[in-house]
Amino acid sequence: MTNVRSGTRQYLALWFPFLCADRLRMQEPDRCAAPAEAAGDGAAGDAPLAFVTKVRNAPRLAAVDARALALGIVPGLTLADARARQPDLVAVGMDESADRHWLDDLARQCMDFSPLVSLARPDGITIDITGVAHLFGSAERLAEAVEDRLAQAGMTLRRAIAATADAAQALARHACASDDADERTAIRALPVEALGLDPLATVGLQRAGLKTVGDVAVRPAASIAARFGAGAVAALHGLTGDAGGSAPRPLVTLAPRVPLRFERRFAEPVTHQDTIARTLLDLLHEAAAALAGRALGGRGFRLMLFRSDGAKRRLDIATSAPTRDPALVLRLFDERIATLADPLDPGFGYDSMTLTVRVAEPLEALQPALDCGGSGEAGPDADAVLAELIDRLSTRLGPDCLRRLAPRASHIPEQGQLALPAIHGGAPLRWPAPPPGEPPMRPLFLFDPPQPVEVIAAVPDGPPHRFRWRRKSHEVRLYEGPERIAAEWWKHRGGEHDGKGSLTRDYYRIEDVRGRRYWLFRHGLYDEKPDPRWYLHGLFA
Repeated sequence: MTNVRSGTRQYLALWFPFLCADRLRMQEPDRCAAPAEAAGDGAAGDAPLAFVTKVRNAPRLAAVDARALALGIVPGLTLADARARQPDLVAVGMDESADRHWLDDLARQCMDFSPLVSLARPDGITIDITGVAHLFGSAERLAEAVEDRLAQAGMTLRRAIAATADAAQALARHACASDDADERTAIRALPVEALGLDPLATVGLQRAGLKTVGDVAVRPAASIAARFGAGAVAALHGLTGDAGGSAPRPLVTLAPRVPLRFERRFAEPVTHQDTIARTLLDLLHEAAAALAGRALGGRGFRLMLFRSDGAKRRLDIATSAPTRDPALVLRLFDERIATLADPLDPGFGYDSMTLTVRVAEPLEALQPALDCGGSGEAGPDADAVLAELIDRLSTRLGPDCLRRLAPRASHIPEQGQLALPAIHGGAPLRWPAPPPGEPPMRPLFLFDPPQPVEVIAAVPDGPPHRFRWRRKSHEVRLYEGPERIAAEWWKHRGGEHDGKGSLTRDYYRIEDVRGRRYWLFRHGLYDEKPDPRWYLHGLFA
């Protein structure tokens, strides 16, 4: 759009029409693939994708991707209607939290172009480019640079530039892509949906014969407010920029993430390791004081050493929990230095060194639990001791060598947890304790994938009496079950155990005549499949 106004601000609006699908394809591409039996001869990645949520206990589409939209699958349809129109539709659960975090990360990337960035939830970003467009030659070139950056992140977007934030978002969402009219004309040609009113007010405007923003703009503001509320007039002023004497609506921008940085310069080049260690400890104490004043703790620290000949050396460490303990961070730097293949060489000495707190998180003052144990002294905090051990091992061995299990929102046993680097994960969860004398409901060890077994049962849908695993027969002495675990309801019916099917599972806790305990399941009911197979999923300790 061409901005015909002079002396006004400029806003760049970004709209991500397929935010959910783009995010899922970048983070979890396997979930976007169609099941093998549904993909047929076509590529699995070509299957249309939809995101499902429950509305009044009925699954409905909350978002779709570009291919589903081209096939007539739109948000608001029930899953049954969508599947009737397109049987190979891939449906996954809506993850609003992941989408919010993804949009936040995109907005942080946009702060490289302008310090004033605002979120237009749930799927938009507004950037105030006033005063920074000339750095790129023009506002259009800046917009192209932003689009290229986000395209590298796998995002599909539409953009527009206008004199107000509301107008820019409205043009990005509702203007025709081929419309090259000036800004004022394009705004007046927008449909009344661009005002962002509630559905009843929008329908009321349409029934009154007001189809476009221009139709509403020519009406007296008093009559519009009397019939459709003051919000309609405020929305109209936000699009057209005619504030009617009132101040424009302020843009709520993201606070910039300014890393804490501490520097020490030396009058003469320093070569002694003891002097460097003491200086680093002084910097860590300064950082601890600054973090305490902001109620923060550091999780990522970077030390830069600058030699007198111009060479630089960088050391990075991370912690599994926020900390302000200088001694702990110093020990981690020592561990990091000990693992260097190329030891630190001061050469003719270091001129300066800087310490940067790259990642900081809230850390309030805590009262540690006291464990006197009859000695009258406080015992160590178990969580703190574990966190320190994780930090030391991850620093020495590498962050990917030590992992911990993190919960995942899934009732499918093998999908209920993820193995993530321990230093990046949260606090470990306690394993639920079974009743005294009872085995746990879930085994500590799961096979991936589950091991196929041959089972003999008294009745087709009954518990196993004997099973054969790894060429050995096992007589069942005791069993408990079945524990029925239904498939993810948004997936297709049918399919074998390949992570893509949607058969019901009946789990049994089994004890054989030798006292060994197993976790078996039958994959499928007999009304789902004529010959369901059995699998051994885990072993109890």
